[in-house]
Parts: sequence; structure tokens; C-alpha cells
Amino acid sequence: MGIVNVTPDSFSDGKLFVEPHKAVEHGLRLVADGADILDIGGESTRPGANDVMVDEELRRVIPVIRKLRRQTTVPISIDTRKAVVAAEAIQAGAGIVNDVSALSDPDMLPLLCKTGAAICVMHALGTPKTMQIDPRYENVVEEVYEFLRRKRDELVAAGIERSRIAVDPGLGFGKTVEHNWTLVRNIARFLDLDCLLLVGHSRKRFIAQTFADHDEGTRIVSRELIHSGVHILRLHDVSRKQTEPDGNLTEKSNGL
Repeated sequence: MGIVNVTPDSFSDGKLFVEPHKAVEHGLRLVADGADILDIGGESTRPGANDVMVDEELRRVIPVIRKLRRQTTVPISIDTRKAVVAAEAIQAGAGIVNDVSALSDPDMLPLLCKTGAAICVMHALGTPKTMQIDPRYENVVEEVYEFLRRKRDELVAAGIERSRIAVDPGLGFGKTVEHNWTLVRNIARFLDLDCLLLVGHSRKRFIAQTFADHDEGTRIVSRELIHSGVHILRLHDVSRKQTEPDGNLTEKSNGL
């Protein structure tokens, strides 16, 4: 899954693709590099980020989705917490909703049932504004697992097929560095949910705090996740070098 952030304040590539034509060019470049899915987002969810008004989020993402839909057959995902934005994005050509708030908008589930769009639900402790304020767990793996199990069951009970559901443990969303590494090392636990497993770790702070080069760190973690059975990696760089074998996590992360 290639990331297309149409935002001025994303932590890694904010302001780079704010103009629609640049975002479209970037999306097509990701497809050429091997992206199987394009994830379009108009609201930063970095720690401390402010909410974006609906009209502004729509202004950012809808022109990009429309243009990409005309120029590529790759599935398009809309990265949003808002059902109104998801609805417009689906009408514009998106077929997947990537909801980092895991159905916090009460209109999201009815929208999914009505449109048949696929859904990724993610675990987050709090909101982007608050999630990194002293996050605590008794057992981070089992607490995140149980949250995602409940969300999966809610979706299935509403009539959504498991083949249309992905789950994401939410690395970096209300987790300390230690929490994130614990989830990475136990990521196979989430395969027990019998849904597609998506992980977004690309260039995140816990990697930057462990590796001198966050791109190399992302590559190493990507290989570890693939080896563990993760189905979808959400990445800034989708080229083959991300996943070609080259050492392993234990050898290169100081034993974390």
C-alpha cells in the first residue's frame, strides 16, 4: 500500500504533495514502483495533529482520487475518520476505507454496508491530539488484539464479509517505543483474527529512535513483518528493495 499524503503537516512528507497534480504524479510513481493499493489521505494523524474540517479534507482528496481513478486500475483507499469524506471518496473511485479511528463515526458502518467498500480498522489509544500522552497497557498485544476482535465481530455482525475486512494494530498510535517493538515481534498473533493484516510502520518515530537511518530501519522491519505473515504493508517507498532479504530485525536493532 503506497502512501499519498495530501497534507501540509504529515510527519514524513508534509507539503510535498499538497497540490493535486503533484499528489497524482506521486501516486502514479508509486504504482510504477509496485504499489498494489494507493492510500490517499487529507488529514494528518501524526502525534499532536489538529483535526481538519470536512470541507477542507474533501478539497484535498477528492480531485486526487478522481484523477488517479482515471489513470490507474490499482485499488484506491481513502484514509479518513469521517463517513462524509469516505462517501465522497467512494463516489470518486475509492473502494477501500482506511479508518484509523475504527468506526468512531456512527455513520461509517452503515456506509460500508450500503456501498460494499472494504474496510481497514485500526487500534489507536485516544486521538492523534492525545494518543502519545503517557500510553499504558497491562498487555499491549492482547489488549490490541481484543479491541480488533471486537471491531471485526461488529463488522461481521453487520453483514460485512471477512474478505472485505483488514485489521491494523496501529503502530505509533498511542504506543511507546517498547509497545511498538513488542507488537512487531508478536505480529503473528493478529493472524488469528482471520482477516487481512495491515501494518503501517513506515518511517515512524520508534524506528527513527532505533536506527540511524529510518528508511533502512523501515526496510528491515518490512522484511520481518513479511516473514511473520503480514498481508499488507503501508509504505512511503514501495520499491522491491523494501522487501528483498537482507539480514533480520534481531541482528540490526540492538536486540530490541
